[in-house]
Amino acid sequence: MKQYFSHLILIIIALSTSSLAVSMVLMGHHSHIALITDFYGISQHIPQYVSNLIAVIAFALAACLAFMALKQHKHREKLGYLLIIMAVIPLMSLLGHSMWIASLGGFPAIGSGQGIIKYAALLTIGILFTYPRLSLHTKKWLSLMPVMLVLLWIGGMKFTLLEAKGIEDLVASSPFMSWMYTFWDVQTTSNIIGVYDLFVVALLIAAIYNKRLVNIAIAMSGIVFVMTQSFFFSWDAATSAETLLTTGGHFLIKDLWFIVNLIMFWQLSQHAPNTAQQH
Repeated sequence: MKQYFSHLILIIIALSTSSLAVSMVLMGHHSHIALITDFYGISQHIPQYVSNLIAVIAFALAACLAFMALKQHKHREKLGYLLIIMAVIPLMSLLGHSMWIASLGGFPAIGSGQGIIKYAALLTIGILFTYPRLSLHTKKWLSLMPVMLVLLWIGGMKFTLLEAKGIEDLVASSPFMSWMYTFWDVQTTSNIIGVYDLFVVALLIAAIYNKRLVNIAIAMSGIVFVMTQSFFFSWDAATSAETLLTTGGHFLIKDLWFIVNLIMFWQLSQHAPNTAQQH
């Protein structure tokens, strides 16, 4: 069973990164890459196609290492280091003003950075691949921190009209969620989703300390990210015949990384606690 989930983690990483690599090749210029290169002040020195190519190579290499790690465990560490690099570079750009919504006061009103903070999931995956000797308690927190971050931050944004309008097309397209608009308006529906997200954050924290809550916490948080993947089938703007994934599709597929985080947390929660290594 342990090997099955370890392989599932690698397959998810391989499929998501390879899909991103292929779509970026077909798409060409990508706005997020431009925002990142602008932050580092290198947009004027490196042509867009070069920065895009670097990103494509990184995602493709991650996919290759993930597939190779299915057969040879030693490649997990190499993949871990690569994922850390791939995550830190975009995450640092959150220090720039372009990621925040000035009309809402800037930080913590996150705009373009919503796609960037998802790289926190890759960061912790990389750390857990690279530093297996961390204490069990530390590993649990690391595995859940990105999940709690995105649910807290983007969940908090659900209480703003801008975010409520931003998810309207997604929710309206979903056979699982569109019914909400029958009973509530756009803002109230968004508020309800936000309350759910914040409740799940509290539940995940509790699950770190109470093993009996692990399965329900993973199920309730996993629903958020599985639902996101369902938009690939209901939201026409997620995919494109020309580029495989659209910019919106890029945003959606990155939620697979949070599913990896949750699988890792579940695996860690199955371990018998060793008091000497808890802190």
